[in-house]
Amino acid sequence: MGHTKPNLSFRQMWNLSFGFFGVQIAYALQSANISRIFATLGADPHTLSFFWVLPPLMGMIVQPIVGSLSDRTWCRLGRRKPYLYVGSIVAVIVMALLPNSGSFNLTVKAALGFGAIMLMLLDTSINMAMQPFKMMVGDMVNEEQKTKAYSIQSLLCNAGSLVGYVFPYLFTWIGIKNTAPEGMIPPSVTWSFYIGAIILILCVLYTGATVKEMNPEEYAKFHNLQPEAEEDKKEKSNIFKLLVHAPKAFWQIGLVQFFCWFAFLYMWNNTTGAIAENVWGTVDAKSAEFQSAGDWTGVLFAVQAIGSILWALVLPLFRSEKVGYSLSLVLGAAGFISTFFIHNQYLLFVSFLLIGCAWAAMLAMPFAMLTNSLSGKAMGTYLGLFNCTICLPQIVAALVGGFLFKTFGGEMVTLANGSAVQSGQGVMLVIAGISLLLGALAVFGITTKKASK
Repeated sequence: MGHTKPNLSFRQMWNLSFGFFGVQIAYALQSANISRIFATLGADPHTLSFFWVLPPLMGMIVQPIVGSLSDRTWCRLGRRKPYLYVGSIVAVIVMALLPNSGSFNLTVKAALGFGAIMLMLLDTSINMAMQPFKMMVGDMVNEEQKTKAYSIQSLLCNAGSLVGYVFPYLFTWIGIKNTAPEGMIPPSVTWSFYIGAIILILCVLYTGATVKEMNPEEYAKFHNLQPEAEEDKKEKSNIFKLLVHAPKAFWQIGLVQFFCWFAFLYMWNNTTGAIAENVWGTVDAKSAEFQSAGDWTGVLFAVQAIGSILWALVLPLFRSEKVGYSLSLVLGAAGFISTFFIHNQYLLFVSFLLIGCAWAAMLAMPFAMLTNSLSGKAMGTYLGLFNCTICLPQIVAALVGGFLFKTFGGEMVTLANGSAVQSGQGVMLVIAGISLLLGALAVFGITTKKASK
């Protein structure tokens, strides 16, 4: 007979996820500033999207590995915490090095190569640090409190995003320069990564010090575990069979996911360049105006996070999940497409509040609808496989981004230094909007009938 896990206090659940606040600051800094960093180092706008292949690729590889390895890890530090510590330490080191990619007297090509390696390591380490928080809630929180625990984690996640997004703008506001010599990253960005790294390690150490994971005996007792059965081993070796026999909803929701994450890759990749041209009137990545656009991108992403929090309160009010999901994506599409026509930095708040509606639905609806279509058997394996529907579309979007920009972007513009740059990155946000509209249509093809077995 199984034992029920004891109830945890609010403070215990808060401590369990507090480190996620610091990890999310690092993730937000990466999302909002990577394109800006590589453009400043000298990356061609046509090749900019290729740098975005690395984050989703690392997510696809690292998260399942960390989950599998930590399932088998028991040591003095705990079960999940060793991976949390390793990931955080590597992230801190890389956050100190990445914004200095242009400060080592390297050639443009070498600086871009160094930056790409640092980005790969940063995303690997962030993924390694992120997964343990999700798994510790699953390990230690009982079924009745799990929704509340994940809500606390979501709150800390969004709060970390807000902080990370506004850091460069805030540092510029207090007087730290947001311009730098050619090929170097502005101090406002560099200091954002430094301070973010300090907050990350302090938050992780706090969670490490205040959370005591279950030992093997306690874990077995509260999870009613028996020795690993042959069936479990068989299940691990038959992932492809599970995919073949996956419920229709797995693939139908996966199609919606494809259009959604395809769209958001272009937001992360092209927002700075788009608003630099549409609002500040420049395509020169080395100009002060471009760096101001980079700071404002963080503010807009913070507005998107606020919109996401507010819309998440509205989504449960829809009687039909499909209607709520589809409408959210339509609103997001309107937000993306509107950026092409807006030339006032403050009016862009409306666009990104609308984009936040789509983001809220993307974080909540797919997993809710998928789990309603699963019987419970192999649930964890299916959810792990479902992560590929987040990563693969970003990789595809990154690979075809250069072609789409070259085909649909604007005319070539000659800069003061004689180099030529293609204008029109805003068209990529329009393509993102069209992709979300396709996703909104695909929602109505989802079959939500629960599996019988």
